[in-house]
This record gives sequence, structure tokens and C-alpha cells, in this order.
Amino acid sequence: MGAGMPKALLPVAGRPLMCWSLDALAASPDVDRVVLVVPDGCAREVEMAVGGPSEGMVIVAGGATRAQSVAAGLAATSGADGVLVHDTARPLLTPGLVSRVLEGVEGVDGALAASPLTDTLKRAGDGLVVAATVDRMGLWRAETPQAFVATRLHEAIAAADREGRIGQATDCASLVEAIGGVVRLVPSGMANPKLTTPADMELIERLLAGPSQ
Repeated sequence: MGAGMPKALLPVAGRPLMCWSLDALAASPDVDRVVLVVPDGCAREVEMAVGGPSEGMVIVAGGATRAQSVAAGLAATSGADGVLVHDTARPLLTPGLVSRVLEGVEGVDGALAASPLTDTLKRAGDGLVVAATVDRMGLWRAETPQAFVATRLHEAIAAADREGRIGQATDCASLVEAIGGVVRLVPSGMANPKLTTPADMELIERLLAGPSQ
């Protein structure tokens, strides 16, 4: 984002970005504890942004990669049977989506919110000449939240670390898949965009404001 601050603290629709997701998690009857994984050295700043320490919330420092940050969060969930991983960069999270993803884990190792691809896909060749049109049938866009049997996510991260893949994963589901885990897609059924660039800000703020704005 080029904002000069951790994205989670970026003001979005009048509040720090992370607060939108925290509200949804707090409203979910399926969530017992929240672990906020933040950049090293930012814990105090984050604590102040969320109004100080609160019961059921732990703030821990993350690592150099996504998987290492998830591992740091997992270390603070000792005793949990299941874990839910969510990017604060997706602030339109709802308690309903949390419930559906957690329900999706039943009988498998994990589940993730996802949307079917609707655009035509092109594979680029040299000089950005189209090399092929990719069949989009059966292709889905991975989102968060993603939920897992805790022991399987622990195993997946440990295997990635051992095999030197820990810096390559772009989501947790791919790590669980890599150890043979079964992961279910859960249609998000809602706008669930990710704040990645400044161009995303206007759309996300409009969605957060609601249809009447």
C-alpha cells in the first residue's frame, strides 16, 4: 500500500483496518479466542488501536513469511482443536462466513472461503503475447477465512519448514494440501475483496459503508 505503516493499522472507513475483522470475530459464537499476529515491534501500537488488552485476545509478533506468522499465531492457540486464519486485509468478514467455513471442516482437514472464477484467463508468453487461453472450468479464487484441524495445520507448517517451502506459500490451504490433506471449498457468497493496492480502497470503503451510502 505504500502507507508507511502496517496495513492492519491503516485507516479504512474511519477505523483501523483490522477492527472490521475483529468485530466479525467478536460477534461469532464459534470463536473462543483471537490471536492477532502483528509485525515485530508493533504490538503496543496495535494494542492501543484496539482499545487496550481485552479478554480472549492475544497479540503476538509474526515472522518473516506468511507461514512463519501463522506458526507464531498457532503457538498461542495451545489446546485448540480447530483454528481459523484470516487476513485483516479482507475487512468484509461476517460471522456467517466464519460459521460456514468452520462447518466446512467437518470430515476433512480444512476449508476455505472461495469464489468461482468468472473471467476468461490468458497465459502470457514472451513479450506479453498470449500463449494460451486457460479453461476456467473448476477454477476458484482462494480467499480467507480458512479453517483447519489444528494438528494438521501444525504438521503442514512443520513439513514446509523442513523442506524449505515455508517462504513460498501464499495461503495456508496449499500447505495442508501439500501433505495430502483434504481441503474443502466454501463459496463465500459475498463481496470479500482484499485491500492490496490504493486502488482497492474506494471499493472497499463503499462496501463497508453499506448500500444506503
